Amino acid sequence: QVQLVESGGGLVQAGGSLRLSCAASGSISSIKTMRWYRQAPGKQRDLVAFITSLNSTNYADSVKGRFTISRDNAKNTVYLQMNSLKPEDTAVYYCNADLWTTMYTYQGYWGQGTQVTVSS
Repeated sequence: QVQLVESGGGLVQAGGSLRLSCAASGSISSIKTMRWYRQAPGKQRDLVAFITSLNSTNYADSVKGRFTISRDNAKNTVYLQMNSLKPEDTAVYYCNADLWTTMYTYQGYWGQGTQVTVSS
């Protein structure tokens, strides 16, 4: 069993900051790429950022320069530091991780999501 649990969402004014965390737990052998997605009401789920096991990162154009993804491998946790937030950043944010389990299976797992609301 593997679980991904997000935290850190909430309500913030435009221009403010939030830090999301996603902790993976369970029968984990190693975690490869970790990602943050977001889904606004009535829209598709979009990739926001990802970080590889070698700490290579990539960002959606809409968040470049404002968001920073990082990871703590000792804690099996990925973070998303979000600065200069805009109302259009309002969405449910989901983390996703590709990982090897202790049962030698390799697959992607999703967290349950955390709501981020940015008021104007």
